[in-house]
Amino acid sequence: RGGGGGGPKKESILELAKLTDAPVRVKCLGGRELKGKLRGYDELVNLVLDDCEEFLRDPEDQTKVTDKTRKLGLVVVRGTQVSLVSPEDGLEEIANPFIGEED
Repeated sequence: RGGGGGGPKKESILELAKLTDAPVRVKCLGGRELKGKLRGYDELVNLVLDDCEEFLRDPEDQTKVTDKTRKLGLVVVRGTQVSLVSPEDGLEEIANPFIGEED
C-alpha cells in the first residue's frame, strides 16, 4: 500500500522548528505576503499562523505590496502556495544590485 519505497526518509531543508512561536514573514505564489506567529507546520510545509496579517497590494500596480495590512487572525497556509518563510526579526529591504543606475 501507499508509496512503498523502503529508502530513508528525506530530511527537510527548512528548519522551521527554530521559528516556532516566532514572528515570520511568508511569501506565497501569486504575490501574497503574510506575517504572523508560526504556531505549527508539517512535512508538506503547511503552516499555521496566529495573529496573521496580509499585506495589501497597491491598487494602481497589483505587482507591488504596500505597508497597509488587514488582520486575518488564525490562518492555515497550504504548503503548495508557500515560496518563502523568513523570520520577521532582522528583515530589511536592500537595493537591487542588478538594476543599473541611470547615467
